[in-house]
Amino acid sequence: MPPRSAPTERQRRLGAELRKMRIAAGMGTEVAAKLLGVPRTNVPNMESGRSGISAARVRALASNYGCTDEAYVDALAAIPSERDKGWWEAYRDRLSPASLDIAEMEWRSPRLRIAVTIHLPGLFQTEAHARAVFAQVVPPLPRTDLETRLAHRMDRKQVLDRSDPPKVEAIIHEAALRMEFGGTGTTRAQLRHIVELAERPHLSVRVIPFKAGGVPGSGQSVIYAAAAVPQLDTIELDTTHGAEFHDDEAQLTKYRAQLDELESRALSREDSRTFMNDLARRL
Repeated sequence: MPPRSAPTERQRRLGAELRKMRIAAGMGTEVAAKLLGVPRTNVPNMESGRSGISAARVRALASNYGCTDEAYVDALAAIPSERDKGWWEAYRDRLSPASLDIAEMEWRSPRLRIAVTIHLPGLFQTEAHARAVFAQVVPPLPRTDLETRLAHRMDRKQVLDRSDPPKVEAIIHEAALRMEFGGTGTTRAQLRHIVELAERPHLSVRVIPFKAGGVPGSGQSVIYAAAAVPQLDTIELDTTHGAEFHDDEAQLTKYRAQLDELESRALSREDSRTFMNDLARRL
């Protein structure tokens, strides 16, 4: 099969981990290719995510590279074993690859840690609120593009309703709660929707009020997606020009510490629900 022109973030990550493992073993691409019985050019393609690799070959490489972390190898081997394409595939060639990668990241993760300051988490947004957010894009989106983005955002919420949802821990700054996208009525309905979501046992919503003062990372919206093993965790940063994904250990460590600090400054789950209910009543 010809190399993929645009590997997914998950495919790219698998390749990057295999390359990291090979370099740690002090092995060149030519030796790795001989171990698999493939042309030398196949190895760089696999390590960039442009070529597929079977679970059996992942395990064979890990063994030859001397990796003894069974949980890590199992998690890597599970990636090519994923047969389901996922609902997000319906949006391929209609939205940016990053939009699909966000949906897959959320779907595959057992635990999501979210921190937002201005925009509410996409997973929590009502259709009316999301429509108002997309209406602010500059330059304005063509109607068809807006409706496609809106449908994708609503479909992302499936992960919260499935039988085995991920554990979601969201920290929302008061500023995001007070942003009246779509007007007072839409905002009131949006707040009540989040309060209802916060009643679910697998979902925690905690608020950082203005009176808490300055907080770290206040200029970013972050999703920290845990994986089966910590080495495969992923960070997604929401920016004006699109999603950014980070997975090096230094960044993972930094954002874990930042989220821990935000949690220490947030109201409790119970006080946060009271805060949002009071805010909705005052609108």
